[in-house]
Order: sequence, then C-alpha cells, then structure tokens
Amino acid sequence: MKSRRQFLKMAGTGVLAAGIAPVLVSGESIMQPATISDTFTIGMAGYTFREFTLEQTIEMMKRIKVSNLSLKDFHLPMNSSQQKIDEVIGKFRANGINVYTVGVVYMKSRDSVDQAFEYARMAGVKMIVGAPDYELLPYVEKKIKSYDFKLAIHNHGPDNPLYPNALDIWNHIKDLDKRIGICMDIGHTTRDGKDPAYDLKKYASRVYDIHIKDVDKASKEGITVEMGRGIINIPKVVATLRKIKYSGSCSLEFEKDMKDSLPGIAESIGYFKGVMACK
Repeated sequence: MKSRRQFLKMAGTGVLAAGIAPVLVSGESIMQPATISDTFTIGMAGYTFREFTLEQTIEMMKRIKVSNLSLKDFHLPMNSSQQKIDEVIGKFRANGINVYTVGVVYMKSRDSVDQAFEYARMAGVKMIVGAPDYELLPYVEKKIKSYDFKLAIHNHGPDNPLYPNALDIWNHIKDLDKRIGICMDIGHTTRDGKDPAYDLKKYASRVYDIHIKDVDKASKEGITVEMGRGIINIPKVVATLRKIKYSGSCSLEFEKDMKDSLPGIAESIGYFKGVMACK
C-alpha cells in the first residue's frame, strides 16, 4: 500500500498538477483538493538560469507558467545603466514576468552595499536578497532606513561560514531594523542538518523570501534533485507556510543538470503545485 508521501511524489510527474487526486483506501486518509487560498506565491530564483540567455529564461518561465522572478546579475549586471535596467525589466514585464527582487547580491564593502541599493532602486524592487559581510550590517541597516527596502539574507549551508543557517542570520539581525530578515533556502537548511519546517516556524516573523528545492542528503555532500525525489518533507513545509501565514514567494532554485534543466524544473514545479493542491 502506497503512503501519502509516495502519492504526493506523483505530483512530480504531473499527476497531481493535472488535478487527478489519488485515493487511499484500507483505513488510510483520503487526499482531497485543498480549499485553502494560499497567501504565498511560486517563483523562480534567477541562479537556476545561469546557463541560459535572458530570452531563453523568459521562454522557460512561460512554459512552466511561473511569473515571479528573483533576478540574478548575470542577466542584468550590477553596473548597468538605468536605460539597460529599464530594457531588461521591460522585456520580462512584456512577457508577463514580475521581477519581485534581485539577488543573491554579495556585499563585501561599503561601496558594494551602495551599489546594491541603487541597483535595486533603479530596478524598481523593494527587496534585495543578499549576503553582506557581518561587519557591514550596521551600514546596511542605515541604508535600509534610508531606502525603506527589505533585505532578505540568504543562508548558504555548511559550504560557507557566512550565514550557514537561519540561526546564524537571526543572531546577527535580531536587534537590527525589522526590515532586515531571512531568505531561507530549504535545501541548504537541510544540508546543514536542520529541519526547514521548524526553522520557518521559529523565525517566521523575519522570513521574507524562500528558495525551495530538494536534496538527497542531510549533509554537506547533499546535492539538488528533482523536488519530491529527495529527503525534504515538502508537504510539511507547505503546511508550515500555511500555519505561519507566509505571504512571500517560494522560488525554485534548481541546481541539477543546469545546461539542460527544464525537465527537472518542470517536474519540481509540478510537484510543488501538486502538494499545494492537496490538504
């Protein structure tokens, strides 16, 4: 007898995404279409498209029917003029894609902080997904107050001593302006040995963006796999997002087969939508 989780994995093949709800018998619970109106949206993290042109990125997003994008700088360099920024943002907008944030932006100096905030202002967004060096946080706080932006600091797991997990981010921002928060990468959270659902609930008041993915191991060696094929309990994550009334974006950052990633992206988005479609 297949378990609920095994049936949910069918969403990766499009079964749930297509609206076909499997029924469990012999006393097990029955999955029904959700009647919940979710406050969070689905997006794409720009790093997913590292190997693709801007035009290819637009076409891929249109094919998977996702319209929110966290824009990475290889499609719009940090030193771009206002004219260039308007041109790139305009191409996305003309194709129904909303650039809701920029990043991940690394900030290693005051000059790079200044550049990041001006870049975001010219792009017309009100949030930066970033990773400023620790000693720059007081200066970043001043910029936050000046620009009235949010900064969502991205955790990078055990590979990087700078913000390895949500606890480390929290410890550095808890006494700073509340517009400085967290972009929680649930894959890196898992690879760091933490439970993303637990961390989402614990730091809910400061979670402003989420990178969704699945990984095959809860260790530094863990790698990205198609969502639903790994070890992250995605239904638990979705249930937690509903419980905390998260209202931001869940943006897929897919890092497998990056030169031929569309099948994996489509499977992962289909799986996540399938989970969202069920109670």
